[in-house]
Amino acid sequence: MKKVVGIIGGMGPLATVDLMNKIIQRTPANKDQDHIHVIADNYTQIPDRTTAILGKGANPAPYIEQSARRLEEAGADFLVIACNTAHFFYKSADHAVSIPILHMPQETAVFLKKNHINKVGLLATSGTLNTNLYQRSCESYSIEVLEPDSAMQETVMQGIYAIKGGDLEKGHQNLLAAAKELLQEGAEAIIAGCTEIPLVLSSSSNMHIIDPTEILADMVIETSLGLEERVQA
Repeated sequence: MKKVVGIIGGMGPLATVDLMNKIIQRTPANKDQDHIHVIADNYTQIPDRTTAILGKGANPAPYIEQSARRLEEAGADFLVIACNTAHFFYKSADHAVSIPILHMPQETAVFLKKNHINKVGLLATSGTLNTNLYQRSCESYSIEVLEPDSAMQETVMQGIYAIKGGDLEKGHQNLLAAAKELLQEGAEAIIAGCTEIPLVLSSSSNMHIIDPTEILADMVIETSLGLEERVQA
């Protein structure tokens, strides 16, 4: 029997749909019944994660815990969080339920290790950067992480919120400029460390974009089908 996955979503809605779409597209299936049972809680009322981490907004942890419990009660065997920055509150969610929760930054670090990437650029919200979620995960595998300077980080944030507001063109222009700067500094690849970023940036002949949502989707499939394979730090 396939395990049922629950998605703590709504952060934002497009990112939640993107994760679901990637799970569907990447699942080996010939008919409906071959696909994974997915329960998604598109809980858009969860307060802004970056604002909270910077000490300027409501705490989203109780909302995330509520979503986790709701999904467990609905029958999920394991959970994922469809938002990078929300992993700052991972422990709160993990303590709220008795089922496991996959950790997107950690799964991304495992992927980088498997693919021999030793220096990576990180595009993410200021909240994610300040939490060191990716930095700590990569450090455990001896992977160096490059970040935008303060001025370029403003451009990154403007791009991310443009995407949330539906202005994909502005989002693309801002994030592409930041990615190119990190590549010039020696990054071998760019982590799209916000779930909105892969909506406007993708790999090309001169830019390797690491999509944590895609990595998480693969781990959902492997976990559901019982195919997990780990790499040691």
